Amino acid sequence: MTDTPFRPLEDALDPDATLATLRGTLRGADDGELFLERRRAEALVFDDGRLRTASYDAAEGFGLRAVRGEATGYAHSSEISAAALGRGAETARLAVRDGGGTLAPPPPRTNRRLYTDADPIAGAAFPAKVDTLREIDAYARDLDPRVVQVTATIAASCQEIEILRADGSHLRDVRPMSRLNVSVIVEQDGRREQGTAGGGGRGGLEGALDAAGWQARTQEALRIALVNLRAEPAPAGVMDVVLGPGWPGILLHEAVGHGLEGDFNRKGSSAFAGLMGSRVAAPGVTVVDDGTLPDRRGSITVDDEGTPSRRNVLIEDGILVGLMQDRQNARLMGTEATGNGRRESYAHAPMPRMTNTLMLGGDANPADILADLDDGIYAVGFGGGQVDITNGKFVFSCTEAYRVRNGRVGAPVKGATLIGDGATALQSIRGLGNDMALDPGIGNCGKAGQWVPVGVGQPTVMIGGLTVGGSAA
Repeated sequence: MTDTPFRPLEDALDPDATLATLRGTLRGADDGELFLERRRAEALVFDDGRLRTASYDAAEGFGLRAVRGEATGYAHSSEISAAALGRGAETARLAVRDGGGTLAPPPPRTNRRLYTDADPIAGAAFPAKVDTLREIDAYARDLDPRVVQVTATIAASCQEIEILRADGSHLRDVRPMSRLNVSVIVEQDGRREQGTAGGGGRGGLEGALDAAGWQARTQEALRIALVNLRAEPAPAGVMDVVLGPGWPGILLHEAVGHGLEGDFNRKGSSAFAGLMGSRVAAPGVTVVDDGTLPDRRGSITVDDEGTPSRRNVLIEDGILVGLMQDRQNARLMGTEATGNGRRESYAHAPMPRMTNTLMLGGDANPADILADLDDGIYAVGFGGGQVDITNGKFVFSCTEAYRVRNGRVGAPVKGATLIGDGATALQSIRGLGNDMALDPGIGNCGKAGQWVPVGVGQPTVMIGGLTVGGSAA
């Protein structure tokens, strides 16, 4: 671990020579940049009464990109040196061919800071982290004699980036991340069930190491496990579903959000392609992607092309009004970049990605929405899901759900899956609560083999006519 700031254009490369190499690479190109990164990550896993894993990873390198039309030349290396950069320039230059492009102007600058630049790994000593994990294990077992296994994880990382563009503009960003996760398994009469809770964001480990914070997470994990311990087999069939606030927004993220990314729409592969200005959701439904929320897991001061993040309205009162764009797809579609050009690391080229994707709240009382549910499911927790971007069809498994009859929330159900398609689900929204909430800071999003941290949020939502997979009623 090192406290030395990441300054590759001062310590490893000659600034003038590097700029000259970049300009030569991008001569006749439409766009491109030099992206430099150093990332450090630590994870401690305490499982079944002992420290099972303690890992520390560090990596650094550069990615050099040249864009001409739809073609992208990309070279990367874990060696930050003039020689490696020269070899990368030869590769990236292949996409430019004979040139003819006009280099796009750089993104606007910003002095905004959405999160601290302190390293969360260095914020607490290693023994203190291990002691906290041991305390979590003991606390969970003391809460209930049915607890048979506890897994607790503390994770922290720090990503430092620099971006250099051909006009000489140069920016830096330091992106911290921390997270605590607690998983509890309970057993009664030979039946075992699990509950998981966690959270974090772009900040230090203070919340994870604070007793009040980890005790609340542990209690929540145990509550979910005990709920599932008495859960009945889920019904099957087409029925109305009420989604709880906060983390259930992951269904919106997957089933709708990916379809509103610029590359899928430009290529015509999104279910929303060609529908700009059309009604795609029920009246009152407004969806935004907001990368400017302070300290949130999906927030970024600037994206990985240097464009400042912003609040982008995607669907307004049910009408499709915007898409999430990186610079390349925005240029090809004749619109502007929205601060959504993201990449997993220096080894990956950027593409349009979500940040914090939210459905805004309505004016209905959540209790009234549930009271209007005659026969259906109330889903408040989700696990994994699968989505087909071309048609928006999704399948999501519920980790906490309840049977509702005549407006009354009944027994918890186990094994419920929600099946539908994003476009139809948006049109079938029948109620929006006034309780919009953000998720606790646990989301990751995968696309084309790249993973980035994201956030979601929504109010209590009623959706009519979803297919619920489970056992026959």
